[in-house]
Amino acid sequence: MPALDYRTAGESHGRALIALVEGMPAGVTIDLGLINMELTRRQGGYGRGGRMKIEHDEATILSGLRRGVTIGSPIAIQIANRDFRIDDAPPIHRPRPGHADLAGSLKWLTTDCRSTLERASARETAARVACGALARCSLDEFGIDVAGYVVQIHDVSASFDRHMAMDGLRAARDANEAFCPDAEAAERMIEAIRQAKIDKDTVGGVVEVQVRGHPPGLGSCMRWQDKLDGRLMQAVGSVQAIKGVEVGNGFASSSQRGSQVHDPIDYEPKLRETAWLGFTRRSNNAGGLEGGMTNGQPIIVRAAMKPISTLLQGMDSVNLVTKQAERSDYERSDVCSVPAASVVVENVVAFEIARAFLDKFAGDTLGEVRAAYEHFLAAGRALGS
Repeated sequence: MPALDYRTAGESHGRALIALVEGMPAGVTIDLGLINMELTRRQGGYGRGGRMKIEHDEATILSGLRRGVTIGSPIAIQIANRDFRIDDAPPIHRPRPGHADLAGSLKWLTTDCRSTLERASARETAARVACGALARCSLDEFGIDVAGYVVQIHDVSASFDRHMAMDGLRAARDANEAFCPDAEAAERMIEAIRQAKIDKDTVGGVVEVQVRGHPPGLGSCMRWQDKLDGRLMQAVGSVQAIKGVEVGNGFASSSQRGSQVHDPIDYEPKLRETAWLGFTRRSNNAGGLEGGMTNGQPIIVRAAMKPISTLLQGMDSVNLVTKQAERSDYERSDVCSVPAASVVVENVVAFEIARAFLDKFAGDTLGEVRAAYEHFLAAGRALGS
């Protein structure tokens, strides 16, 4: 069975977005409702622009399923664009600072930024969300749970119990348009976005994802390409407008001593039958990853999103045709996409966890994967016996 992987195709105002997922074992029941729910969540959140009022994202699965169950062949997913006008969209000669406009125009030697921005657009993340949600169907078979939420917008930070049950975490997150589990902070986040809109400006923030219920040993220290923390950082860092990724305490660890950072190890016989195999930690500063591998503790990944690069007020730029100083072009955009980014990052992380899980417990069918997983757990419980 090939390794789980996906590719995306499509432009912001093209006919559709397409995703091709390969490596999913046969026998996994695909929850199309879950995929479409995640696509709907990605379109939500306070601060979104007019495009989200036009689109109504729904996934159409074109191949790889029979009666809603994977058959082992590549899975093709289509998300149609209602705002299909790529051939009629006007050229862009005044690149927007912060976007791919100028870099792409220099790369492909053109004075029209349109072709670059069509592919570089965050519209592409709808396809990534669909792939992540599809991969989550395999994680659900093994009780592996993933949740993403907002922890900061502009200068407003959230404070909440990160150890609460995942269902409670999701319920608190979904109770407001900031997608933040801290209701009081969410109100102030929304106000910060509202003020940015009045000022014709934009704001960024930080999103966080937790993964629970996974076993230790996902990822590897044998090749740098297989280190799970590195794969997570690459996947999350490739999401549009993400400028920083950290695992666990991340950057904060650099200013602390080792005795404050590393997580003491304990053994609890009563937890031997769980996915932790009895090994516990008094803290989780490592964010569930050591040496490129999961250690059984919850995985914690955070991502910093810069403010959206398209400003209503514009920014100083240069006309690529005349080379004269002008204000940048304006394309319909958001004031803040941090809530939406939490959905994207959540599903990007879910895909990487599913990939690592199926790498370790490989099989052509779900039954083979389950047998390999159960064998691993049984062997782990017998360690030292």
